[in-house]
Amino acid sequence: MHVDVAIIGGGPAGLAAAITLRKRGIKKVTILERECNAGGIPRHCGHPPFGMREFHRILRGPKYAARVVEQAKSAGAQILTRHSVTELLPGGELKVASPQGLLTISAKRVLIATGVRETPRAARFVTGGRPKGITTTGALQSMIYLKGLSPFKRPVIVGSELVSFSAILTAIKGGMDPVAMIEPGQRITARHPCELIAHFKGVPLLLNTELKEILGTSKVEGITVNDTKTGESRDIDCDGVIFTGKFIPEAALAKLSHLQLDAASGGLEIDQFGRCSDANYYATGNILRPVETAGWSYREGHVVGAMIADDLEGKLSDIKDASVLCRCEDPVKLVVPQRIIPGRTGGFKHLQLRVSRAVKGELIIADNLGREWKKKMSVLPERRILVALSELGILENTGTLRVYFKE
Repeated sequence: MHVDVAIIGGGPAGLAAAITLRKRGIKKVTILERECNAGGIPRHCGHPPFGMREFHRILRGPKYAARVVEQAKSAGAQILTRHSVTELLPGGELKVASPQGLLTISAKRVLIATGVRETPRAARFVTGGRPKGITTTGALQSMIYLKGLSPFKRPVIVGSELVSFSAILTAIKGGMDPVAMIEPGQRITARHPCELIAHFKGVPLLLNTELKEILGTSKVEGITVNDTKTGESRDIDCDGVIFTGKFIPEAALAKLSHLQLDAASGGLEIDQFGRCSDANYYATGNILRPVETAGWSYREGHVVGAMIADDLEGKLSDIKDASVLCRCEDPVKLVVPQRIIPGRTGGFKHLQLRVSRAVKGELIIADNLGREWKKKMSVLPERRILVALSELGILENTGTLRVYFKE
């Protein structure tokens, strides 16, 4: 199969890119989606709010996903479901497992939009046995909204990110009565007033509380938690544990490829146009950094789709142009994009940053010429920090940009 653009992943970012590419006149745009249906994570988020900026109305996740899928189809994009890309080869060649067998797809450009996944229990080093009743938010949503299953009745929700409060709504939708939400920090990770969801739904929010052990043999019977201030332990009765958040980019495919990964974000390394280390490959959405909303990913997909169209029309500079590397230092945990080609317009207009802990001080972006950009701020983990590239005045001989905080 020969296409102009192959898009790996049929979530909001990939679908939006396909819409823009078709509107720009790119003829053969094919979306490769491994699930039975396109739409991405919103497909099994059966609660609002989705679509306020995209469609100027509040939608539940499945309706939002269906609407974006319909947009892509109406634009003329081809969507191939149950197609799993197994290998990324130089020059835009893909190996794909499909219901018809193994395929080779040759694309002028490939866009990777495989999103993120939550960190499961095994990667969090929580002790205890392996009883039934342990899941992540994504798996729970799939069980409740897509399969009509209810794996437990009285779960504990671990974490307090935005997705954690989605887990509360999903559990209640499935007829469950969550016992508690636990968070090891002194405040929730999500923005205020998300904690009101727990309050109004009658779910106790236990701050300074860390999960130490899961109790039970054949099924979950409870958990042991520690008070992070006093060190005291106690047990909480429950029949399920929902691990939420701590997202990581879904980069398993990229890790096995020739493409350059970013050690800080765990995703692909790109320049401000979304291009990877192989100029035939682009990336957009949450494969770049964990984690942004569906709406942000949708808008970012449109931006990168436009960049790919520009590239195919010969309007972008070659990837071999001298680029400036952006490197972050603790407590800045990631920066996107990681490479900047000076003097080029278009593409991402900002550096996107995240911090690993609450920090107050001066954000500094320094080059090897002794020039510094500074701004005082107080930020919390998982908050989006944007720095306009136009403010940095990056020069061609800059070499490397250090991104760090002076506390």
